[in-house]
Amino acid sequence: MDWLRHPSVAWLVPVPLLLALAPLLWRVFRADWLELDRAAAGERAAQAAAGRTDLRPLVAPVLGVFVLALQEYFGKSGFFQAAVRPALAAFEQAHPGGPVDLGTWGALYGQLWWGVTRVGGYLLPIAIWPFLFRGERRRDCGLRLAGLGRHLWIYALALAVMVPLLLLVRRQPDFGAYYPFYRGAGRSWADFLLWEAVYVAQFFALEAFFRGWWLHATRSLGAASILGMVVPYTMIHFGKPWLEVSGAIVAGVVLGSLSARTRSIWAGFLVHATVGVLMDVLALQHRGELPTRLSPGSDASFAFAGWPWLLGAAWLGAATLLALEARRRWRPLPGRSP
Repeated sequence: MDWLRHPSVAWLVPVPLLLALAPLLWRVFRADWLELDRAAAGERAAQAAAGRTDLRPLVAPVLGVFVLALQEYFGKSGFFQAAVRPALAAFEQAHPGGPVDLGTWGALYGQLWWGVTRVGGYLLPIAIWPFLFRGERRRDCGLRLAGLGRHLWIYALALAVMVPLLLLVRRQPDFGAYYPFYRGAGRSWADFLLWEAVYVAQFFALEAFFRGWWLHATRSLGAASILGMVVPYTMIHFGKPWLEVSGAIVAGVVLGSLSARTRSIWAGFLVHATVGVLMDVLALQHRGELPTRLSPGSDASFAFAGWPWLLGAAWLGAATLLALEARRRWRPLPGRSP
């Protein structure tokens, strides 16, 4: 199968997959897209009758792209090394033995900077949106917890599909070389847990930004708001493995459509975070770098014996949730025989 990795062939591999998935996505989400279009048409008619122009779908992409540009130029390693690390070094020199320890945690500080700028940038539009447009509410950006239990089966279904795909993707040569973003995640449990906490937090902020705020702010565009969100969402994956970038197109459409259906980001966040953590674990396992020491320089260690079973446990948990949902949906009504 090495021929699939040749550049002359690799670029074409996702095309038949995307074409095959298109009719399925249309069948599954057509009703949701039509409902979005109907609601948007009514909202635009109301705006026109009042003699107003809806500025939200004009302001939102500009603000969103501005946030992404800030993250690109000021939230990555280059800016951290040029501006933030020297400031931390000066602080450490002025306060020896203080909270800053570049010798031990310097690489992690860089990833923390990445995480903080991602979380802060993604949440900024949600924070200021009600001040820009009167009547807009932050909780309408997919942040409502009500009904989460009813939507857990969506999370379970997505996870049940993704786990087998992870088993295939981890065979790609660039998979183990790319994840985790923090190269020292396997050095100790402290490194691993701190990094994964930052990683999961940025997944929440990312879902709130793309599937929550962006869709809500551009809802008067109807179903086109989903495709409008998918473009920048796919572009933030540039630099990652080619198949993952291609998969981001499908993931953006699916998660955006699910968010529109449920008016919630939580199922998408749970899927994104679970898959992200599992990918880190698989990559560390592939390189033989799973953590054992409790902290850098510590002699204390803990070898977790359950790593090989983690993927299977995730799939089994998802299958159990799906079985419970199927039982609930197919339970006969009172007084009616099965």
